[in-house]
Amino acid sequence: MQSSTLALPLSEPTAANSAVSQRLPSPLLLKQQMPLSTALAAQVERHRKAVRAILNGEDSRLLLIVGPCSLHDPRSAREYAQRLARLGAEVSDQMLLVMRAYVEKPRTTVGWKGLAYDPHLDGSDDMHAGIALSRGLMLSMLECGLPVATELLQPMAAGYFDDLLSWAAIGARTTESQIHREMVSGLGLPAGFKNGTDGGVGIACDAIRSAAHGHRHFGMDAQGFPAIIETLGNPDTHLVLRGGNQGPNYDRQSIALARQGLAKSGVSPRVMVDCSHANSGKDPMRQPQVFNEVLEQRLQGDTSLIGMMLESHLFDGCQALGNAPLKYGVSITDGCLGWDGTEALLRQGAAALRDIAQEKSAAIR
Repeated sequence: MQSSTLALPLSEPTAANSAVSQRLPSPLLLKQQMPLSTALAAQVERHRKAVRAILNGEDSRLLLIVGPCSLHDPRSAREYAQRLARLGAEVSDQMLLVMRAYVEKPRTTVGWKGLAYDPHLDGSDDMHAGIALSRGLMLSMLECGLPVATELLQPMAAGYFDDLLSWAAIGARTTESQIHREMVSGLGLPAGFKNGTDGGVGIACDAIRSAAHGHRHFGMDAQGFPAIIETLGNPDTHLVLRGGNQGPNYDRQSIALARQGLAKSGVSPRVMVDCSHANSGKDPMRQPQVFNEVLEQRLQGDTSLIGMMLESHLFDGCQALGNAPLKYGVSITDGCLGWDGTEALLRQGAAALRDIAQEKSAAIR
């Protein structure tokens, strides 16, 4: 879809504020122009139910959120999705693989904010094209048969993609935000709250409790108008450990402390570990080490560990956005583990889980 089909007239700047605004299509309009088919809608609902079953202990599989740190190139994103879909089918007895389709990126100061903001990678911030391209990419991933996940950073952008998602993340910088907690309370899909940047889980525990309750809050309706939003609460949330300023928090002691913190808050002890960020020391090649240590805890019976996240792309590492030409299949944000390493890691993990399952089955017989 061309961005011109979505563009609306510029508003006139005022004397008090020289900023120029440009209207975007409402979420409803974009969804009508790029609809989710009945068949794919049913698929999304099946995937959401599968994620919920894992969270509730009704499905013993491991939940894996896998994919690029951020999407920036549609061609490499589609190739990655096709590979992940094939692998997902092979390991589906032990793992539920969910495509990481992040189109927004949080920034401490400034920088590229993601495909939804700057799809041309040139600072033009063509958000008309960005939201359409992002939705189109997610739809193509659904057509591969994959569940789709993203981080919901800007609440106003969530309505453009929420019908496509089977899982969502709330980042370390926004877990404390009341606005994001209210937003999650109205989502019809599971969501993970990351621990704060200090590494503590108290903020995430508060967020989980808040999101489980209904709220009335300011928001935007599907037509794009300001509205009073009333939510019922979201019971399908959990903690994501991503490390903090003091270092990683995926070791046995940290997991035990996290479980205690959740229990003290009256929150179900279900934990996902982000193998990247502070848990890997921001070294993408250390993600397998984190993955294997967490997997070992799971194999030894820690069922509170319901899943993991991996930042993975077609090739190892990352590259600066200013480089020309950009290397195909290499992240332009955080460094990623390449496909070969990712595939081997997940195959080995599935085999280990399969062995344990067979041992348990033999013991019962």
